[in-house]
Amino acid sequence: MTLAAALPERDLRGYALVFFAGVLWSTVGLGIRLIDDAQVWQILFYRSISMSLLLFIVIRLRTGKNPITLALRMGWPGVIGGLSLVAAYTGGIYSVQTTSVANAMMLFASAPLMAAILGRLILRESVRPATWVAIAVASIGIAIMVWDKSSGAALKGNLAAIGSALGFASFTITLRWGKATEMMPAVFLSGLFAIVIMGAICLALGLGFALSPNDTGISLGMGVFQVGAGLILYTIGSKTVPAAELTLLSLAEVVLGPVWVWLVLGETATPNTLIGGAVLLTAIAGNALSGARRRPPPPMV
Repeated sequence: MTLAAALPERDLRGYALVFFAGVLWSTVGLGIRLIDDAQVWQILFYRSISMSLLLFIVIRLRTGKNPITLALRMGWPGVIGGLSLVAAYTGGIYSVQTTSVANAMMLFASAPLMAAILGRLILRESVRPATWVAIAVASIGIAIMVWDKSSGAALKGNLAAIGSALGFASFTITLRWGKATEMMPAVFLSGLFAIVIMGAICLALGLGFALSPNDTGISLGMGVFQVGAGLILYTIGSKTVPAAELTLLSLAEVVLGPVWVWLVLGETATPNTLIGGAVLLTAIAGNALSGARRRPPPPMV
């Protein structure tokens, strides 16, 4: 048997689906920038409604079962994972509203490395030496990125972005804790949680649910195309793509996010963001190439 015959054939469709999932996720920054007046709670309320409706239909068609039943079967891991995603969503949108898209997206990318740390602390999973090196290098990159943004709204935005990455990392850990094979039911559950939580916050703060047509359309559209469709493509494509290459493909989200706002709105990144981001992405790519875990990284929705 020749070496070429021994190697498994790559499923190019899977690679394309995962890449396009990253492209869809990368539009979050542009979507938030195009919002006129809506606050994070209102955006998430409408985004969660459209996302939940889409996932309900897709899960029902794929499994023939009630999505709510499937989500509740996950037990506490599903509940904690869903709430972790709500926190991640909130921090993600707030960070984009208060700091540059490039800065926020780069910080989101640290989620897989945070998941490695949480996996060690909570699940007692072993962490490869190369991953510890990547975490150390990534920490340097993050420090460079936030060095010139140590006060005011920019600092709050950076902290929110780091908190968002921590939320995504926690979601990844709960999937491994519950031994879930698919993310869709847990993400669907997070949408239901977000509708209730964001609706309650809007009422408590006296915010109305009536938004401008522009803000309503963008928020609903983000739920369908940016989060929901991206998750569907990722779920299907990730079944045939190795974990290390999934990590690399998912970086398309981080790289393209700042590009869209630059092309459409002319928003640029500071030198510190570019330098620190390059260090961070190098650490993540190096960890993936050195042999990342065989599990898909979390979607940064």
